[in-house]
Amino acid sequence: MAKENESDIEAAIEEMLKGDTSEADKVKRKPRVKSQEDDVFDLDNPGTSPLDDVDGPEGDDATVESHVTVDSAELEQLRAERDEYKDKFVRALADAENSRKRSERDRREAENYGGSKLSRDMLPVFDNLKRAVGSISDEQREANAALIEGIELTLRELLSVFQKHGIKMIAPEVGDKFDPNVHEAMFEAPVPGTKAGEIIQVTGEGFMLHDRLLRAAKVGVSSTPKG
Repeated sequence: MAKENESDIEAAIEEMLKGDTSEADKVKRKPRVKSQEDDVFDLDNPGTSPLDDVDGPEGDDATVESHVTVDSAELEQLRAERDEYKDKFVRALADAENSRKRSERDRREAENYGGSKLSRDMLPVFDNLKRAVGSISDEQREANAALIEGIELTLRELLSVFQKHGIKMIAPEVGDKFDPNVHEAMFEAPVPGTKAGEIIQVTGEGFMLHDRLLRAAKVGVSSTPKG
C-alpha cells in the first residue's frame, strides 16, 4: 500500500515538471527589485549617478532654473526698494536736523535781537538823561540835591537794564584809534600833536546789542598830515 502511494506521488511530480511554466521558471523570470545597496556611485564612471534615474524630463530643470531666476529678480527688487527707503530716511533725517538747527538759530536770534528796535528807541532817553545830569551846576546840585539824585539814579538804572539785556556802551576816549566799525566820524580837523586817524573829541556814546551795532559812537578825528 505504501509503495502504491509513493508511485502516485512520483507520477504527480513528473506531471508537474512537464508543464509549460514551472515555479522555478516563475521565480527565475520574476523582475529583480532594485535595492538600496544598488544606489551607489560608480567610481569608474563618476559622471553617472543613481539620482539621474530619478530626475524628471529636461523641462523640469528649466522650470527650476526659471524659479531661481524669478527669486533672484525679486531679491534685486527688494534690495532696490531697501536702498530707496534708506535714502529717503537719511534725507528726512538730514532735513529734520537742519530744521532743528534753523529753529535753534532763530530762537537765539529772537531772544538776543528781538528787542533791538525797542533798545534803539531807548537810546535817546539815555542821551537826554546824560545831558541833564551833565548840565547841572554846583549851585543847582546844592539847592535840589534830592531831585538831582533821583535823575542820576534813573540814569544808572537805565544803564543797568541795558546791561541786563546785552546792551553795551561804546565809550571811546581821546587818543584812541578811529574804528569805522563802531565809530562815526562827525568831523575831521588837523590838531597839533596828534596823528591822522586819532580821536580828538567824543560827541556821543555808541551802543552794541550783543555783537550787533545799535548806534556808532560819534567822534571827531584828527586829519593831521604825516610829518
